[in-house]
Amino acid sequence: MRTSNETGAGVTAGPVAGAGNAPVRFDTKIAVLLRDDLEPWQRLNVTSFLVSGLGTVSPEVIGEPYEDADGVAYLPMFRQPVLVFEATKEMLTTAHGRALSRALPRAVFTSDLFGTGNDRDNRAAVRAVGTDQLDLVGMAVHGPRNAVDKVVKGARMHP
Repeated sequence: MRTSNETGAGVTAGPVAGAGNAPVRFDTKIAVLLRDDLEPWQRLNVTSFLVSGLGTVSPEVIGEPYEDADGVAYLPMFRQPVLVFEATKEMLTTAHGRALSRALPRAVFTSDLFGTGNDRDNRAAVRAVGTDQLDLVGMAVHGPRNAVDKVVKGARMHP
């Protein structure tokens, strides 16, 4: 796991480990925006699917593998927090447009995906609908902090 003084892409240098408890501040942000009318199981499912793609296009968001005191290895995870927001259907559509206009890496989940059962059908369901007609229920975005803040502006943190 990286210490707070490492300055890999997206990390602002912090104090040397053990030199204080100042938080690490990231230059980038990962945000998930969920439609506020989803059932609890849908929120979890959508969030899981959405964040799964970010590390493939932005590998710098993935930290180092974990290992416990007995030497058992665990998979690496995001090296920075994932902020989860909720918004109305209209606000989600607006946020999607903002993400597109800023060319930020993004993942989308549409209502049609609740009716499919595999990756191939998921992609076909999204491909069948024009950008402005997507019935978005969730979106993940990664990028510079200020750009992501502008994308999710008006949304509230998920309770």
